Amino acid sequence: MGAQNIPTINEPVPSSIVQFAAADKLINICRANSLWPLTFGIACCAIEMMATGCARFDMSRFGAEVFRPSPRQSDVMIVAGTITKKMMPGIKTLYDQMPEPKWVMALGNCAISGGPFAFEGQYSIVLGADEFLPVDIYVPGCPPRPEALLQGIIELEHKVSGWKRWKDPEASIRS
Repeated sequence: MGAQNIPTINEPVPSSIVQFAAADKLINICRANSLWPLTFGIACCAIEMMATGCARFDMSRFGAEVFRPSPRQSDVMIVAGTITKKMMPGIKTLYDQMPEPKWVMALGNCAISGGPFAFEGQYSIVLGADEFLPVDIYVPGCPPRPEALLQGIIELEHKVSGWKRWKDPEASIRS
């Protein structure tokens, strides 16, 4: 009688992933609405990052206003500014100290591609954070406006949770 309960090859076996899909979705939505960036800036783009945290732009609407002083309390690293080869190991160490899950945003042209410092013969500038970090979101500009960083945070929320905060206004025009 006990052998009748054993599933055959054609019978589907319940998976733990299927059982917790709704919980995983809820956890990801909670993660997306409480992103904690690391207090970390390298160059002029960090001034724009600080401005984004001020009352005029109000990052708290998106749950990302808590800039943490320690990488062990952060889940988002915003690489804001020019990365030198001398600074690269320190940035990598901070990234390695962050708990999983963690995300990286490259803020500004210098963090994306070296910016105006990318020229033939230069020897000390890293040509983008993606050379040594897994960058999730790129925010272009020199320096990028605070609104651009807010858009990057919204895009990161979408990437983490899989849902958009607002519907695409152009989608109704296209259809």
